Amino acid sequence: MNAILKDGPTIAIVDDDASIRRSLLRVVQSAGYQAEIFASAREFLEWLPRNRAACLVLDVHMNEMSGFDLQERLTVPIIFISAHDDATTLARIERSGAAAHLQKPFDPSTVLSAIRQAVQVSRDRLGGWGGAGLEGTTQASDPLSPPSSCEGSGGAGGGKP
Repeated sequence: MNAILKDGPTIAIVDDDASIRRSLLRVVQSAGYQAEIFASAREFLEWLPRNRAACLVLDVHMNEMSGFDLQERLTVPIIFISAHDDATTLARIERSGAAAHLQKPFDPSTVLSAIRQAVQVSRDRLGGWGGAGLEGTTQASDPLSPPSSCEGSGGAGGGKP
């Protein structure tokens, strides 16, 4: 098992299923990443102003706010996860610019591969570990906030579908 990277990237996990959150947390931490888990998009949005994430592992289908609705507010690479997708949902994921889409249940190595790629996108975009930002906002006090040129770019999970 790798040591947790204290100054390394944080992976945010948002899923309304507690068993999925726990499973993903174990996988992410076993690879040496820091991770934060959230039961809803609202919980993640409350955490975000004081923190940052290099990427987001996000359930598509949740109560209150869907994964798609949350993605529209963010400028961070997104890895969508879902259990059952119809053709409309799959098409929307494809158009969303997400870094990856994983079907539940998923293989840990597939999850970690997608996370590594998303973290690299975040690092390349921001010249550091990166950080989730709200669409249309600037966080001038945070040097890792996405530059305004990234906002709304339909890049790897960073923009609107």
